[in-house]
Amino acid sequence: MFRKIQNYFNKKNLKDEKYLYLFDTPTSDEYVCFDCETTGLSVENDDIISIGAVLIKGNRIVSSKKFVKFVKPKTKLQIEAIKVHHIREMDLEEAEDIAVVIEEFLEFVGNRKLVGYFLEFDVAMVNKYLKPKIGIKLPNKTYEVSGIYHDYKIEKIPQSNIDLRFDAIMKDLQIPEMGKHDAYNDAIMTAMMFLKLKNQPKVKIK
Repeated sequence: MFRKIQNYFNKKNLKDEKYLYLFDTPTSDEYVCFDCETTGLSVENDDIISIGAVLIKGNRIVSSKKFVKFVKPKTKLQIEAIKVHHIREMDLEEAEDIAVVIEEFLEFVGNRKLVGYFLEFDVAMVNKYLKPKIGIKLPNKTYEVSGIYHDYKIEKIPQSNIDLRFDAIMKDLQIPEMGKHDAYNDAIMTAMMFLKLKNQPKVKIK
C-alpha cells in the first residue's frame, strides 16, 4: 500500500509522458539485475562511471540481453575507488554523457523489477540524474539480494550472526566467481545469487 501511494505522488511529478510505461504493471517473471561503478561512495558528491545490467527471465539469465555503458563523470575519480574498480580517467575518454546513458538505461529496464546488491546506493545514484531530467525517481519494485539472503539464513539458523558481505554470500551459495568490481560481472554474479535464493523452498519472491 505504501509503495502504491509513493508511486502515485511520484507519477504526478513526471515531466514527460513518454516515460509513463515505467509505471505499468511489470511482467511477473522478468527482472533486471544491475550494478553501478562510481567515482566514490557519496551519492551527493560522486558520479556514475559505468552501469552493467542483465535481464532475468523466469529462472534463467538472458545474457544476450545485457546493458554495458561507460559514463564520463563530472567529478574526479577518487583514488580509493580506482583501487576497487581499476577504471582510470583515461579509460573514460570515449565514454558517453550520463544524460544519454540514463535514457538508454530506462529503455532497457522498462517497468521490470530491479535486483541488486547494495541496491539502495545504485538506485539513489540513478535517481540523482533521473529526477532533474524527468521529475521522478525510479518507480520499479526492488529486491535487495543481501536482504533475501538474510531472511533465508535466519530461517535456518535463528539468532545467528549472518555474514552479508558479497564474497561470503557467493561462497555460501556456491556461485562461480567472475572478475569482481566490473559492473556487468557484478550484475551477473548478483543475478546468479538471486536465482539460487529464489529457488529455495522457503524463499518467497513476489
